[in-house]
Amino acid sequence: MEEHQLAKFEIKNQAVAGTLESSDLQIMIDQNAGKGIEIDLQSSVEFQFGKQIRKVVEETLANLGITDAKVSIVDQGALDCTIKARTIAVVHRASGITQNIDWEALESWNV
Repeated sequence: MEEHQLAKFEIKNQAVAGTLESSDLQIMIDQNAGKGIEIDLQSSVEFQFGKQIRKVVEETLANLGITDAKVSIVDQGALDCTIKARTIAVVHRASGITQNIDWEALESWNV
């Protein structure tokens, strides 16, 4: 068992993170009970990077224990590290966990 293991997060409310500024993305998450992860992606670079954007979001959600969520993304050319950070932030907000964040557990997989 890992020394630092994140508690499983539960999407309780709709939440948003990020901006519509260049090199960022805005991500919205909501409940999707029993229906898995559904991602709606809008991006001017979707043809080139859509698969990678979805992969980063899906992996980050899996690392946070999220198995059911509706995710809407408006991408403005965000790098993978930004996508990951925005996904972590939106899950924390939607779960109501915005204080006492377990940074060491996050760092155990967020490298």
